[in-house]
Amino acid sequence: MDGVLVHEGRLIPGADVFIARLRETGRPFLVLTNNSIFTPRDLQFRLRTSGIDLPVESIWTSALATATFLDDQRPQGSAYVVGEAGLTTALHEIGYVLTDNAPDYVVLGETRTYSFEAVTTAIRLIRNGARWVATNPDPVGPSRDGVLPATGAVAALISKATGVEPYFIGKPNSLMMRAALNRIEAHSESTVMIGDRMDTDVIAGLEAGMRTVLVLTGITQAEEVERFPYRPNRVVASIADLVEEV
Repeated sequence: MDGVLVHEGRLIPGADVFIARLRETGRPFLVLTNNSIFTPRDLQFRLRTSGIDLPVESIWTSALATATFLDDQRPQGSAYVVGEAGLTTALHEIGYVLTDNAPDYVVLGETRTYSFEAVTTAIRLIRNGARWVATNPDPVGPSRDGVLPATGAVAALISKATGVEPYFIGKPNSLMMRAALNRIEAHSESTVMIGDRMDTDVIAGLEAGMRTVLVLTGITQAEEVERFPYRPNRVVASIADLVEEV
């Protein structure tokens, strides 16, 4: 989503046409984001205000991937959540109970206002034996005033205090990609991942067995591509370069 379709809330030229072509041709697709703050309905509205119209079912977040993972591992369980509506709603919808009383899991997600009290509670629960997962490993996130500490940075703090590492669900874990493939009943060999980051998008697509396309409208720049030990199948300036191929 970010860096491919929109950048700081503004439409990347051609992104609206690309999505429209996907819908016209009936090709199954999902828009992915590691951000767990917003629900798919929230993101649908944000995209619509940018000029991109798509159904809510076409949005796949790290919060949804986390909920899918927990539902598969321990159905009808319980969790203590550090996060916002995107994450808590996803867990409620799979039947999870949110509690700080001996939960099965501590789940760390993105929030714009991390609470020291909530982080302290998470540390104590993990030290007492709660399993620990986090929505994504991104250390910082963007804001209008500059970067903000994100899930990965707070996870590092908790790891230091507990001696326990979390299991990250979102990109670059290919689990998120495979869950997305299952959601649209697609096969990796006939699916393309389009992303703007080599260290999360491209590697996750690669490890999930998909073809990968890097666009240069987000994080990774052209001169940085050769620094990585793996390569995308293609590098293009922006998603506008792919419209005629849909």
